[in-house]
Amino acid sequence: MHAYRTHTCSELRAAHVGETARLSGWIHRKRDHGGLLFVDLRDHYGLTQCVLEPDNANFATLERMRAESVVTVTGKVVARSAETVNKNLPTGEVELVVDTLEVQSAAEELPLPVFGEPDWSEEVRLKHRYIDLRRESLHKRIVLRSQIIDSLRRRMVEQGFLEYQTPILTASSPEGARDFLVPSRLHPGKFYALPQAPQQFKQLIMVAGFDRYFQIAPCFRDEDARADRAPGEFYQLDMEMSFVDQEDVFAAIEPVLHGVFDEFSGETAVTPAPFPRIPYAEAMAKYGSDKPDLRNPIVMEPVTEHFAGSGFKVFAGMIEKNPKVEVRAIPAPNGGSRAFCDRMNSWAQKEEGQPGLGYIFWREENGAIEGAGPIAKNIGPERTEAIRSQLGLKPGDACFFAAGEPKDFVAFAGRARDRVGRELGLYEEGVFKFCWIVDFPMYEWDEDEKKVEFSHNPFSMPQMDAEAFMALDAGDHETLLGLKAYQYDIVCNGVELSSGAIRNHRPDVMLKAFEFAGYGPDVVEEAFGGMLNAFRYGAPPHGGIAPGVDRIVMLLAGEENLREVVMFPKDQQARDLMMNAPAPAEMRQLRELHLRTVIPDEKKG
Repeated sequence: MHAYRTHTCSELRAAHVGETARLSGWIHRKRDHGGLLFVDLRDHYGLTQCVLEPDNANFATLERMRAESVVTVTGKVVARSAETVNKNLPTGEVELVVDTLEVQSAAEELPLPVFGEPDWSEEVRLKHRYIDLRRESLHKRIVLRSQIIDSLRRRMVEQGFLEYQTPILTASSPEGARDFLVPSRLHPGKFYALPQAPQQFKQLIMVAGFDRYFQIAPCFRDEDARADRAPGEFYQLDMEMSFVDQEDVFAAIEPVLHGVFDEFSGETAVTPAPFPRIPYAEAMAKYGSDKPDLRNPIVMEPVTEHFAGSGFKVFAGMIEKNPKVEVRAIPAPNGGSRAFCDRMNSWAQKEEGQPGLGYIFWREENGAIEGAGPIAKNIGPERTEAIRSQLGLKPGDACFFAAGEPKDFVAFAGRARDRVGRELGLYEEGVFKFCWIVDFPMYEWDEDEKKVEFSHNPFSMPQMDAEAFMALDAGDHETLLGLKAYQYDIVCNGVELSSGAIRNHRPDVMLKAFEFAGYGPDVVEEAFGGMLNAFRYGAPPHGGIAPGVDRIVMLLAGEENLREVVMFPKDQQARDLMMNAPAPAEMRQLRELHLRTVIPDEKKG
């Protein structure tokens, strides 16, 4: 017989009754019933109920042992009586009558309980993560993560991709976040950087002639924590492919994402491929966000014409003074009560720092539909009815309004849309809704610098014939600001899983694109010379994307915080409380690296 186990704690069934079995695991909980000692023994796979009778020589030993001690027990498998069968447990038809016991490791008093899974402070959970990971719910989520990654890999290979590893020690790259720097012992005063993403390497893999690359890639960014962003490090399904256009990338990744969500979503429906394509401008106009949650049916609409020249002087005056001003309506089906409208107005003032959130709600009086609220009184019944008719609203519905230059209010309007949808219970349940956001603007206007600047990814291919793009004039701001890029985001339930792009693979076009944004060739050569030089020796048209693994798992696990799907996460201050990192380096290490630390004086701020 094996020294530790003949079966796992999830294997024993009625068919094993009468056999001798050996199990090893953690004492999950103990119960003393009329002299009999019942112990739930737990391992990675599940639970088995074990029983000790009072005359057993090990009874007193086991009775004294704390929960989470590790033991090995050997005994007979017996059937439970009909009234004690546990139908919620795979092993619930049997129990192990313990004959012998071996203590492998006695547990001290626990800093947090495992059984029962009560709420516990994040600090304690992260400091003792190895105990936290024993809890059933978290344990299952980490197993789920492994299964999802395995599924992603399998599906990528089925799509003809091959996995290649890219360097971890590399050069610093301006990708929008701070680098983690690693000092070089052999090259004093010089530093490696941990990759924010394998972006340049995966493009160089295409230049090297490897057609379809992917990697479950670790990425490192020195940025602040958020619920949907892990501080320090995260993983992404990094992929790149050659001789493709935008639709080819979509056709390659959609089956992977749909497949993995369909596999692990249970009864939750998943948007079938092809996923909807929503232009960026349309997303901002209808949803107030470039990562819209399509479970919310509310669609914003422009209603500027109904306020121009109206008696509502706040909006009418703005429209008259500035031709860029728009008024957007946020419909609120079934939100037609003064109490709800006042609650939304209070939210806008207290939580969003806005002066207010104007509204109209409709009710039926003597067979006629009437608008109510201050705005309805100011614009009059004709305009109020025109708004209701345009939005298809009915008595008992309401509508909220945001006004100004869209760039100034659109994000707030999007949050108001989300708030209305949630407050009124309009969100569709039991569904994963995917969409692509496409046609991002190549450039935007920097009001402070009074110049054209890149809007998003500077390495995207412009949606213009290359020769026509090369012929553009840097002073033609109207054309540049209207130019779209082959850049795209994939979004699920309001969570941005990834950005991607068809890459700018021509050095002349890339230098021109940076020139329009005010960056000379010397600057570009200094920052991206390695990739530019590679492109000068023959680069295929290529593109890719990199969906976030942590966010995929978070969605499929039904969690709202990445720390619930990462095995050993950092806390909000990017600290590893379990391993006490970051920590001061020894003077010997600093001397070897030719470094000296300069601690800021807190008194001086």
